[in-house]
Amino acid sequence: MARRQIGTMGKNLILYIVLIVLGLMFALPFVWMLSTSLKTAVDVFMFPPKWIPDPPMWINYRELFRVLPFFRFFRNSAYISVLCTFGQVASCALAAYAFSRPKFFGRDFLFYVLLATMMVPGQVTIIPRFLIMRAIGWMDTHLPLIVPSFLGGAFGTFMLRQFFMGIPKELEDAAAIDGCSRFRTFLVIYLPLSKPAIATLALFVFMDSWNDLLNPIIYLSTPSKMTLTVGLTFFQGEYQTDWHLLMAGAVVSILPTVVVYLLTQKHFESGIMMGSIKG
Repeated sequence: MARRQIGTMGKNLILYIVLIVLGLMFALPFVWMLSTSLKTAVDVFMFPPKWIPDPPMWINYRELFRVLPFFRFFRNSAYISVLCTFGQVASCALAAYAFSRPKFFGRDFLFYVLLATMMVPGQVTIIPRFLIMRAIGWMDTHLPLIVPSFLGGAFGTFMLRQFFMGIPKELEDAAAIDGCSRFRTFLVIYLPLSKPAIATLALFVFMDSWNDLLNPIIYLSTPSKMTLTVGLTFFQGEYQTDWHLLMAGAVVSILPTVVVYLLTQKHFESGIMMGSIKG
């Protein structure tokens, strides 16, 4: 028994060491980014590299907002990401409920068609979407970045549908006996019980919208309408790049995603655990 316990402790110790090493490897780029954001332009290329700036140049963050309309870029990204998250979560939740509970002719066929769209590469739809947005006069506006999110998505609909199907149907039957309509049942029963799945989807959608670079470059041309990801590219030049300011901007840009994750961490981890148990 003692030998078995020693063997188990040894395996756990090796596992913890491996996880710590992997954690440090993943954290290293973020530590370097933070360190570079506090250096001068000369210290960035110092060899051997100096991990702890002395003194730390906190003025880099103030310079960030002076040389570019960084706050405007930040605000554009914030409200686009919030609207995209709300639109996609709301539309996917409604579609998922329609595909999971009400029975109608062709329901499963339509759901399979929706899933089939996940096999279409995003690059294939770039030109058709561009032509549509140009034809309806939405170029150089934020509408092409926001409105498509209100039309749902195959991944979010699939994930929420699988979660809704795990909710006991007896709850819906009890609500119907009490006189609840389908929409009210959806609001008071399915949405509250699906907080883990909704939080997980919201986190994915927010991060995808916040980090999007390709779509803003395609649809936007006015600098004041650009998002934060496009704004960071202004620090990269053909002959010279302000790496200390670029890294300072990168640090600021990841803060909202960290805050959103911390706010949804409890429900996100719960959703991942429930998904693994169901799988």
